[in-house]
Amino acid sequence: MYICMCNAVTDHAIRRHAAEGVATFAELQARTGCSDCCGACEPEARQCLREAVASQPAVLGFLPVTA
Repeated sequence: MYICMCNAVTDHAIRRHAAEGVATFAELQARTGCSDCCGACEPEARQCLREAVASQPAVLGFLPVTA
C-alpha cells in the first residue's frame, strides 16, 4: 500500500528500510523522501516505521557476524 503518494513510498519499502537498519524518521526521509512534500503521510509513515523497527529481531553487538 502506498504511504507517501508524493514520492511513491510503500509500506513494503518502509519495512525493507527498517530491515536494513533505518531506525529514525529522519533516516527514512533521507533515503526515500517520504513526507518531504505535503506532509500528509507523516503520521502513517511514522507509525509504519515504528512497527517495522519493533518487529526487527534484536542483534547482539558482541557476537561475531558469520557470512
